[in-house]
Amino acid sequence: MKLLTDNFPTPQMSTELANSQTLTSKLPPAGATVSLVIVVWNAKKYVQECLESLREHCQGVYDEVIVVDNASTDGSPELIAETFPEFRLIRNSENLGFAKANNIGIAQCSGEYVCLVNSDVKFTGDCLSPMLRYLSENPGVGMTGPKMLGRDGKVWRSTMRFPTVWNQFCRALGLDVAFKHSQLFGGYLMSDFDHETTTPVEVLNGWFVLVRRSALDRVGPLDPQFFMYGEDVDWCYRFYEAGERIVFFADAEAIHYGGASSSNAPVRFYLEQCYANFQYWRKHRGWLAQLAFLGSLAVYHTLRLLGAAWAYLVSPSQRPNNLAKLRRAAVCLQWVSQPQRSPLEMGLDHGTRSGSQVA
Repeated sequence: MKLLTDNFPTPQMSTELANSQTLTSKLPPAGATVSLVIVVWNAKKYVQECLESLREHCQGVYDEVIVVDNASTDGSPELIAETFPEFRLIRNSENLGFAKANNIGIAQCSGEYVCLVNSDVKFTGDCLSPMLRYLSENPGVGMTGPKMLGRDGKVWRSTMRFPTVWNQFCRALGLDVAFKHSQLFGGYLMSDFDHETTTPVEVLNGWFVLVRRSALDRVGPLDPQFFMYGEDVDWCYRFYEAGERIVFFADAEAIHYGGASSSNAPVRFYLEQCYANFQYWRKHRGWLAQLAFLGSLAVYHTLRLLGAAWAYLVSPSQRPNNLAKLRRAAVCLQWVSQPQRSPLEMGLDHGTRSGSQVA
């Protein structure tokens, strides 16, 4: 049965890409220059580990590292300035959001390749060189990203397909969980992909991406309208529209802790994801598709609300956890009725909109 992708063709691996999976060398291509951009907001412990591991494993590979601090108050910029003087630190006077802060760093980059890395990433080896070599040998590829490992060392999902009406309803109804190995039902989060093979994909999650500067110049930087979340899907879609291929690269890896700062206000940041997703639909899809997306969200959170309510009644020991799920589902259903409102406009200001940019 053919996957319904709302006119988005699923990328297929070309012979050129397939043949390039076995690398002849892990050294970076001669003469290649690479700039790293790392955005920080109140993640002192994580950014210290990130920069220490980067220095340890990739020194000599990168040409410059630009750290953009979004008005952290936990001592992050002071730590960076004192401990990593060789890295360029840009200190914003306010939190400008993840996309805009990255764009500030990108504008200062001089490298032939630009690498965007989350501040809660830990380098476990030189993952830059093989990706640089891969891009140099595959000029048709504009963006690549490594395998994501969790803190337990297990492989995590780091790719997606473009959101469609079909895959959003499959997710809302839990079909992607029931049929996790099916491309038809599990397509959105690519639950049918084991992340063990280098292959073209539609979306690389924005925790760690390496882009060719020439492709970036064609596509443009991140859209600053996405304050946090959603900017990666939008950027990948724009790469797709420009004819730039995106490839998941399985022969490099790094650890991503995830949620280092957003855990401070999980309801608020979960709603930020919903809001960012709707921004994407408003930007790239028509009003009927937008309504269908909101309908899928209503179904999703109604089912989760009912499930959490039942679990709250039958599992007294888990009531605090289920109460949090109830609140999250209720707030999201409230937002669906007026999706033009941002989380801040709904009064969810715990952590304020100057919140985390750590995905």
